[in-house]
Amino acid sequence: MNRINPSKLLLSKWTAAHPQNREKHFLVTELFRDEEGTVLDVELQAVLTQRNQRLSWQTLKNRDTWISGWN
Repeated sequence: MNRINPSKLLLSKWTAAHPQNREKHFLVTELFRDEEGTVLDVELQAVLTQRNQRLSWQTLKNRDTWISGWN
């Protein structure tokens, strides 16, 4: 499990452990918060294609799927 502080995810870099469609490197471009300011979801943007996807920030904890930084 990756240790993550959800408040510091904005503009962090991630590498897909199993890239699809040549999309390997991603950047967190937005944080989605609830009324109390708790981070719920993040928006990841693929560097190569500029495609955006929204997912729960806890998904980034899984090392089988995501690796912190650009490898």
